[in-house]
Amino acid sequence: MDSINITGISAYGYTGLLPEEQKLGQWFKVDLTLLVDLATPGKSDGIEDTFDYRNAISLVQSLIKDSKFALIEKLAAIIAEEILKLGKVEQVRVQLSKPNAPIPNFSGNIQVDITRSKS
Repeated sequence: MDSINITGISAYGYTGLLPEEQKLGQWFKVDLTLLVDLATPGKSDGIEDTFDYRNAISLVQSLIKDSKFALIEKLAAIIAEEILKLGKVEQVRVQLSKPNAPIPNFSGNIQVDITRSKS
């Protein structure tokens, strides 16, 4: 299966366990790997024959901005579920990062990495 990789989708959202995360918000970053059959668009050169990744970018940004969950695992699962509904994508890998997590004495990133399929 072929893939479309989209990296560096950023949006400001309100998912987090701590009350201040849900009130003040923070930046999230998402990378997607979309398993799609690219044989037809590789021949036709037509946007109608492929997955228009602009839709995925917009969807991810909207979900981050408009959702409020306690766990980033839930946010990543919802992103995967909604991407699969867009059509043509057989499988999606979502890597969701939470830079600057509010953990004392920790300056790294937290990332969840999930893969979901249509079937």
